[in-house]
Amino acid sequence: MKRLLITVTLCLVFGAYGFTQGTDDTPATKEDVQRYFDVMHSRDLINKMMEAMLKPMHQMMHDQYMKDKDKLPADFETRMNRIIDDMTREMPWEEIIQAEMPAFQKHLTKGDIDSIVAFYSSPSGQKLLREIPEIMAESMQSAMPIIQRSIKRMNTRVQVETAELLKESQKKAGPVPATKD
Repeated sequence: MKRLLITVTLCLVFGAYGFTQGTDDTPATKEDVQRYFDVMHSRDLINKMMEAMLKPMHQMMHDQYMKDKDKLPADFETRMNRIIDDMTREMPWEEIIQAEMPAFQKHLTKGDIDSIVAFYSSPSGQKLLREIPEIMAESMQSAMPIIQRSIKRMNTRVQVETAELLKESQKKAGPVPATKD
């Protein structure tokens, strides 16, 4: 009986010790983050999101062309779409994913990763992964007019501020002396 009690006690102590080794405060390893990227289908997700985002980006180029077509060359839209497509295709996604790993390790623990992986392994998590490219594309399409208005306001402000700074700078410097040839 004593032996059984000691065995059970040792099992509980070592079992509890083993359990605490995987608690939330254990730092995430590179392998943990890779497991997260794998369950997220990160590479496929990036490709799908970029494909989905290209449509609104092309639409934006079309709208820009239609707005300013009298000032732009006839092949503007085609050239801009080619540039966008090339930039997207040439983006070093694998290198970017590897560069992101330390940030995930810094901010997430093994327990965090385990919980996230559990969610994304669930039917709801898998559905979210399937739908997120379309959600992002639709969101971008909805947000693009707002972003464009904001960028236009920012550009106007930068131009006004730059003009004012140039005037101030010229006043401080005084008139530029004429050079003798």
